[in-house]
Amino acid sequence: MNEFLHRTLATMGRTQPEGPMGTASKALSLLNYFSRAQSQIGLSDLARLSGMNKATVYRLMGELADHGFVEQVGAGREYRLGPAFLRLAALREKAVPMRELALAELTKLSELTGETSHMSLLNGEVLSNLTYSYAHKHGTMVMMEDAEVLELHSTGSGLAVLAFSPAPFVDAILSKPLVARTPETVTDPAAIQALLPKIRKRGMAWSIGGYERDVYSHAVPIFDAGSQCIGAMAVAAPVSRMTDELRATIQTELALAARRTTRVLGGFPPDSFPKINPTDSPVESELT
Repeated sequence: MNEFLHRTLATMGRTQPEGPMGTASKALSLLNYFSRAQSQIGLSDLARLSGMNKATVYRLMGELADHGFVEQVGAGREYRLGPAFLRLAALREKAVPMRELALAELTKLSELTGETSHMSLLNGEVLSNLTYSYAHKHGTMVMMEDAEVLELHSTGSGLAVLAFSPAPFVDAILSKPLVARTPETVTDPAAIQALLPKIRKRGMAWSIGGYERDVYSHAVPIFDAGSQCIGAMAVAAPVSRMTDELRATIQTELALAARRTTRVLGGFPPDSFPKINPTDSPVESELT
């Protein structure tokens, strides 16, 4: 869907690119602030969240509204996502039923592990949650949010993507201010860089409380036909439930599910991508 947005917004032609981020990129970046928890946002709040001035935000949102990507509602004239997304999402899913294929794998993965599984796709410099599955085996489980935006430095999925992304992209991500979501979030670029070779060696990333406290996440990258990393598949569980047995199950089943998903989407892991050996030592032993 984001590919359609880029193409559509690029045809507006009202202004030339401004500085390092062009008009289309600025407009698209504003859409990332909408979420299930914040489905309507006012002009002032959008300006505050984006760091852009109100005049620029007003102009960009006006262009998005002209093409149906946002609309204004209520007495406060707040913005919400518009009907254009419905048409584009339907076209995308018909052409490439990625969500349907991913959900089938995630459902099996949740059944096998007893934990929450999810898949996210790289969208610029963040990950967008594509779909997820709950096991409903326990009274407590890690909850997901539709279309949730995940940062690359603070999540297992994001670290998996960084480990298998080109060095200039990684450097660009880590050169920006890194938000500490929890006390356990790693925000030191050097420390994150030090983790990436270990993730590449195992073919799997892990995060303990980096994005949400008391959540232990494993993630494996997903690749396209050119062996480029396009996202990640992950399993998230409460830290208190993470035994050696569960860890081994998650590592094995997640690796297999991610490999199948890459294959059914027409992708190929790079030749250097390792196979997961469930008899290896536990993941957290590699954190030191």
